[in-house]
Amino acid sequence: MRVLFSGRAKPDYLSDALTLLSGWAREGEQIRRTMILDDTQHAALTERVKVVADALRLRPEISRRADQTQIRVGHGDGEPLTEGEVLLAARIEDAVRAVTGSPS
Repeated sequence: MRVLFSGRAKPDYLSDALTLLSGWAREGEQIRRTMILDDTQHAALTERVKVVADALRLRPEISRRADQTQIRVGHGDGEPLTEGEVLLAARIEDAVRAVTGSPS
């Protein structure tokens, strides 16, 4: 028997999941994370995010200003966040830890 994931209470599930992602801020229907990385770390993170995003068929926005890297996940056009976008944010956190060598 197959259970549909869409039958869950999505807003509660997503809100709970977002509380576990430290450093991410919700802005309407998007979530954002800003971190200080050097050029090498930024390049490595961008490559890792691309691989995961391609697998999930999502397109995060990654930008760089001075020593700050900002990542935005979500549509921003009135579409609600999806489970896949929150999963992408969690995988980005894994990539940040791998690139920076920090435990959190």
